[in-house]
Amino acid sequence: MSQLIFSIFLLIFFCACSNTTPNNTTISSKQDDQATATKVNHKDNTLQPNVKADSLISSVFLMGKFDYRTHPWFVKVPAGMSNREIYIQKETLEAFSKMHEAAKKDGISFVIISGTRNFTDQKAIWENKWSREIVTHKTHKATALKILEYSSMPSTSRHHWGTDIDINSLVSSYFKTGKGAEEYAWLVKNAKKYGFYQTYTPKDKGRTGYSVEEWHWSYYPLSRKYLEQYNLKISNKDITGFSGCETASEIDIVKNYVNGIEAFK
Repeated sequence: MSQLIFSIFLLIFFCACSNTTPNNTTISSKQDDQATATKVNHKDNTLQPNVKADSLISSVFLMGKFDYRTHPWFVKVPAGMSNREIYIQKETLEAFSKMHEAAKKDGISFVIISGTRNFTDQKAIWENKWSREIVTHKTHKATALKILEYSSMPSTSRHHWGTDIDINSLVSSYFKTGKGAEEYAWLVKNAKKYGFYQTYTPKDKGRTGYSVEEWHWSYYPLSRKYLEQYNLKISNKDITGFSGCETASEIDIVKNYVNGIEAFK
């Protein structure tokens, strides 16, 4: 009998030990969640929609080499807020919707006339302008600089990210008088309440890059992260695949244009 009791005791002891995990090998559920949240789709080098870590934002995404129409972060802008089929990031749209409603209460109407453009879209714009401007400006650098007054090289546009929108008009004079001046004044006063700011301001204080664009507004909570990652991952040598791309390094496109923006204040 005593031997039976001793055997039972040993069995209970070993079972208890097998269910005990030393403190230094415990893996918390928070760590498991984080591991799940940082998975990358290696097949197409784009991020899964639950990725939170800024460091995992892919170069493919930053340079616009994806289809925003099928990307899970992007949505179509409702007809009442756009003048055609336009996509932007969900978070950008949510912020714009709030700004749109607030402006409406003040008698101001905003319509998004341009949103996300991927590499293919931007290349079409660039190549169209290139074919016209090369005739007049002759050299590749001069042609590129002319186009860069208002249009980005493919792979360098903030419109790739779904964070930047053009509002109401693409003509500066529209915002100088009448209704356009009222709309611009409202944006200058109120847009930052909703996370938006004008990236391309007058260049009289030393800003480099594109000419002033009263219509171009960026959703800062997202775009600041993408710009940070762009500077970490993309260099002038990565800007390829279109006419005149060899001028990217000569012009120093990343420093003078991608980073040629107004600071958020």
